[in-house]
Amino acid sequence: MTILHTARLRLEPVTEQHYDAMHAMNSDTEVMTYLNAGQPETEEHTRAAVARIMGRWAEWGYSWWALMRTEDEVLVGLACLQHIGGDKAKPHEIGWRLARSGWGKGYASEAAQAIVAHAFDVVGAPEVVAVAHPDNAASIKVMTRLGMQYVGMERHYDLDSVVYRLPRP
Repeated sequence: MTILHTARLRLEPVTEQHYDAMHAMNSDTEVMTYLNAGQPETEEHTRAAVARIMGRWAEWGYSWWALMRTEDEVLVGLACLQHIGGDKAKPHEIGWRLARSGWGKGYASEAAQAIVAHAFDVVGAPEVVAVAHPDNAASIKVMTRLGMQYVGMERHYDLDSVVYRLPRP
């Protein structure tokens, strides 16, 4: 499994050791404002997510990374390379979610840049896409900072979402 490094983060594949910090983040209603219909995750949902993520790492060789701040080894968020809706026939998707302690510090952009490079240089993805709730200005800002272009509105993960695309250079 691939570990990525940035100036301030170590991106390590999500495993059961990340469960407690992941569940704490995913049960924060502010973190979940634009995800999961704004509802915090249950313990069972987070456990199922960890199992699904670990399975995708085994099957695909990529999935969700835990964003570990290197200065103190604190999990400040999660970021991914996956297929939209978990369907390998669909495009590669990048995504992120940050704990409140990581908001406004550039961690999402930093992690996403490393994941985009991995997607193009190692995985060989022809493009990456990202989706977000149309009101999620912070995520949309990350997408535009990455050079992604707006494609339009589509329905993903039971939400009407903006879709951005970045072709392989």
